[in-house]
Amino acid sequence: MKVRASVKADKSKGDQLVRRKGRLYVINKTDSRRKQRQTGPARKK
Repeated sequence: MKVRASVKADKSKGDQLVRRKGRLYVINKTDSRRKQRQTGPARKK
């Protein structure tokens, strides 16, 4: 998984932008290696 300051999803390759727990993820169901996460603020436990 690539952790980046700015994530970009390529819809033609099947990427999806998903927001989970305050972070932004790029997931791909067809190619499971295409993953990205945008660094966000640290969560308090």
